[in-house]
Amino acid sequence: MVQPNEREKKSWLLGVGHDNEDGHLRITRGDNFRLFGGSEQTHEVMQETAVKFNERLRDRGKRLEEITKAEFRDIAHEIGLSDKNLPPPPADD
Repeated sequence: MVQPNEREKKSWLLGVGHDNEDGHLRITRGDNFRLFGGSEQTHEVMQETAVKFNERLRDRGKRLEEITKAEFRDIAHEIGLSDKNLPPPPADD
């Protein structure tokens, strides 16, 4: 049984857009992602990316907390993210 002071591990996808020039504050929250800022177009792309990522997780029957770094990269490539958008691959994966 989990003790009250033990917190469940939670992973998040975080998207931050820096190209907002219209003064609108855009924030989108999901079960496992938070998206902040960006132009209307950039924010929409971040939303689509988060949805696609979650669809791939669902297809694999896993939650974000349950995948390895290698699986994260695989999913990212499947949905069209390039290596320039990803952290470098870990040496241990």
